[in-house]
Amino acid sequence: MRVWIDVTNSPHVVFFRPLIALLRERGHDVTISARDFAQTLELLDDAGLEHTVVGPPHGGASRASKVRAMVGRLSALRRFGAHRGFDVALSHASHELPLAARSLGVRSAYAFDYEFARAQHGLGCRAATRVVVPDAIPQPRLDRLGARLRKVRRFPGLKEEYYLHGFRPDAGVLAALGVDRARVLVVVRTPPEVSLYHLHGSPIFADVLERLGADAEVQAVVLPRTHAQRASLGALELPSLLVPERAVDALSLVALADLVVSAGGTMNREAVALGTPVYTTFAGRLGAVDERLIEEGRLRPLESADELVVERKPAQRAPRTDRDPSLLLDLMLSALE
Repeated sequence: MRVWIDVTNSPHVVFFRPLIALLRERGHDVTISARDFAQTLELLDDAGLEHTVVGPPHGGASRASKVRAMVGRLSALRRFGAHRGFDVALSHASHELPLAARSLGVRSAYAFDYEFARAQHGLGCRAATRVVVPDAIPQPRLDRLGARLRKVRRFPGLKEEYYLHGFRPDAGVLAALGVDRARVLVVVRTPPEVSLYHLHGSPIFADVLERLGADAEVQAVVLPRTHAQRASLGALELPSLLVPERAVDALSLVALADLVVSAGGTMNREAVALGTPVYTTFAGRLGAVDERLIEEGRLRPLESADELVVERKPAQRAPRTDRDPSLLLDLMLSALE
């Protein structure tokens, strides 16, 4: 079977890495298309995943530029996929792939775990053969996106618990970054400033950086999403901030950290799955997955930098939930049924 996977953002690399390994173990041929955005290409290279960059890069923050980029990339994906004999197309929040696949007569599965990115998911859900989501998302929210019950397939828990199956952190990431382990290690993820669902920014994020960056007892590793964010962080000249120059092994970093403060979603849930205390400064509407984690006390919303409790991670932690990624893969391959 010929499988087409489209990777358009940094988190999609770790999501698909175990699924690609499983597909190849089962004897399937996998082709990866990719978009040049954030650390996506660097992470694909680091994972040893051969890929082809297809279409223009991310369109930026404005709605008009996003539409132009989508039109250009959709055309490029159609050209890329034509005459390759793909049997199925798989994506996580790459709404352009199910659109291209449908135009080519290829069945597709579209996965996501944040239901309020309505513009992209409304397109992806309607075009896809199957929609694969966490069981936390209520069906009425999916109905509004065009994901009717008959095409929805659900998985228990967090998607991060599947791709972290068997994961063991590599302490070498700390030495590579020059992290001072005598200090409390905090990993900070910047806001998704180019996302339409995050238009209001993260008003307390600057306060968090000031708080951590001026604390001599803290080593704060800040992971930017874009080159512009990296440049802005460097200009702050806060002594306790460390900003990597390229993509790093963020999973190991999160697992070894004492604390995570993230304005996004995926890194929050990675921290939860790895047992690292985590605060969210996400300024958009909370999705059902994060609502459940907050109710369970596994994710803490941060309303002021003064609420941060910066301390060593407890030695005794709850055991990790380790889920089999083959379940996730089989749900996506149900597009062929």
